[in-house]
Amino acid sequence: MYSRDILSDGFGRVRDDVHGAVEGLDPDALSFRADKDANTIAWLIWHLSRVEDDHVSEVAGVDQVWTTGGWAQRFDLPFDNGATGYGHSSPDVEAVGADSALLLGYFDAVHEQAMSFVASLNDSDLDRVVDDRWDPPVTLGVRLVSVINDCTQHAGQAAFIRGLTERR
Repeated sequence: MYSRDILSDGFGRVRDDVHGAVEGLDPDALSFRADKDANTIAWLIWHLSRVEDDHVSEVAGVDQVWTTGGWAQRFDLPFDNGATGYGHSSPDVEAVGADSALLLGYFDAVHEQAMSFVASLNDSDLDRVVDDRWDPPVTLGVRLVSVINDCTQHAGQAAFIRGLTERR
């Protein structure tokens, strides 16, 4: 087994979690807030997709699916095209309204680009430093594991919120 196989499995698990959290939900469930400032499923899935798109495209040296695939126009959000959700306020979270087809369409396009990049990697590629602003500098392997971890946590939060919506 190669490192790319482990990374592919990790990204594949994110995909399974995202689809499990979103499939079959209507816009009301996707925009449900457990309290007035809580994140919604729509925002969480949009955010994790934006983070994966932003981070993987940067290390892969390709353009983000968000802009090249026309997703920014389809979502039509009141944010700069570079926004990923980091630092968003409660009104920003509320502004992310989307149906499940739009959310999963964007996520799947991001996932496909990430999987294509991961499939191209050799074990030695993972030692390449991709961010020297940290001590120690961040390698490609560490960055990709970080993206998987972040996405898994947000998908888990979305699954939890889905459970809340099914109890109301």
